[in-house]
Amino acid sequence: MPEQTAVGKFMRITAALQTAGVFFQAVTAGMLLSTEYGEALHGAGARGMYAASMLYVLAAVLGWRPGGGSVRPVLYAAGMLVLASAQVVLGIAHVASVHVPLGVLMFGLSVLQLGHAVVGGRLRARNALYVRARGGPYVKET
Repeated sequence: MPEQTAVGKFMRITAALQTAGVFFQAVTAGMLLSTEYGEALHGAGARGMYAASMLYVLAAVLGWRPGGGSVRPVLYAAGMLVLASAQVVLGIAHVASVHVPLGVLMFGLSVLQLGHAVVGGRLRARNALYVRARGGPYVKET
């Protein structure tokens, strides 16, 4: 998938939204302990983060099927959506002993996805420029 396309930009934006949503959830989780409106913010943030995860799945599918890209981002995005679904169930059931560590894991994975979307796109763009200018590969894509 050429990362200079609108789909590539959409993937980077949705990856950033997902990461910001997970980070917001961490902040509001701390607010649950100290404020009376923390639960409302955490609930609203959960809906927003879940929506951002669904948008990321959509962007990954658009980059894969019509865009001709790799299926890997679809698998990663779908995995995050499954984890987000588990978070919703665990949060409603108040199973904090699993909900909190899973949230930390999700934040780490989301940062990795964001880094791959941003840096990976730059590497592919640089590779395309090099191929056009010199006629040979610069970075071999797997």
